[in-house]
Amino acid sequence: MAQTGSGILKNIVENVERVIIGKREAIELAVCAVLSKGHVLIEDVPGVGKTSLVYALARSLDCSFRRIQFTPDILPSDITGLSVYNQKTGEFEYRPGAVMAQIILADEINRTSPKTQSSLLEAMEENQVTVDGKTYALMQPFIVFATQNPVEYLGTYPLPEAQLDRFFMRISLGYPEAEDESLMLSRFNDGSPVKALKSVVNSYELEFLQKDVCTVYADEKINNYIVAITGQTRRNVHLALGASPRASLCLHRASQAWAYYNGRDYVMPDDVIKMAVPVLEHRLVLKQEARLKKITSVAVIKDTLKSIRVPM
Repeated sequence: MAQTGSGILKNIVENVERVIIGKREAIELAVCAVLSKGHVLIEDVPGVGKTSLVYALARSLDCSFRRIQFTPDILPSDITGLSVYNQKTGEFEYRPGAVMAQIILADEINRTSPKTQSSLLEAMEENQVTVDGKTYALMQPFIVFATQNPVEYLGTYPLPEAQLDRFFMRISLGYPEAEDESLMLSRFNDGSPVKALKSVVNSYELEFLQKDVCTVYADEKINNYIVAITGQTRRNVHLALGASPRASLCLHRASQAWAYYNGRDYVMPDDVIKMAVPVLEHRLVLKQEARLKKITSVAVIKDTLKSIRVPM
C-alpha cells in the first residue's frame, strides 16, 4: 500500500529527530513551512542546534544545500552572483552566487548590513535574482532558513519589517530537557549523526507534496476566522504594526499544511490556532509603551484568539 503524504512527512520528522532530540514540535513546524514553500527564521541562543536542524532537513529531503555565513564584509554579489567579462567570447557571463541551491542556510543573518540583507528579498519573494538587468530563476523547491541570536546585539543589524514579513514563520528550539541532553551525549559520542542520515524523499516528491497541500479544503468560515484574527491585530492598541495581508495568506497555507500533516483534507479552527503564533509573532511590531509594560507579541496573539469567536 502506497504511503500517504502525512506518513511521508512524519517519516521526515522522525529522521530529523535522530539528530535534533526532544524538539519534535519545532521540527514539525519546520517541515510544515517547507511543505508550504515558506522561509523560516530560527531565532535562538547559540548551541541549541539551529544549524544542525537545517542540515538534517536538507539531507532528509535530498535537496541541494548551501550555507551562507553572514558577516559584515559579505557583499550582495556574493549572494546573488555577478556578471564577469569573458575575454575569449567578448561577452559578460553570469557566475551564480551562493543563493543557487534548493535549501539555503543564511547563518547569523543579522550580522550583515541591511544592503546585503535586502539582496535576499527578491529571491525569497519571487524565486529569482536579477543581476545587471537579467533575471535568473532559482532552483526549485527553494527554501531559506535564516538563523539569528536574540541575545547578542553587538555588531548586529536588526532585520527590517519588510524582511521579517517575508519569513513564513519564526521558530525556536530552546534548551533540551535533561534526559534528551543525556541521550544527545550518547548519540553524538562518535561525532554528529547528520552525515549518516539518508533521504526520505527527493525534490520531485517534495514538489508533489507541496502541490498536494494546496488541495486541502478551507471553508469560507475558516477564511473569515483568519481575516478576523489578522484584522484584529491591526486595531490592537499595543501594536504599532499589525499583521499584513501576506500574513493572512501565510496563516491560511500553514493551517492547510498542519491539517495535511495530521492526515486530514480539510482545515479545522484548531489548525489556525496552532499556527497563529509561529506565523504571526515576528510580524507584529509593539509600541514602545507596550514594551515597557513587558507585553509580548505572543500575549497579544493569544488575547486576540480569545476575543474572536471560533467558527463551528
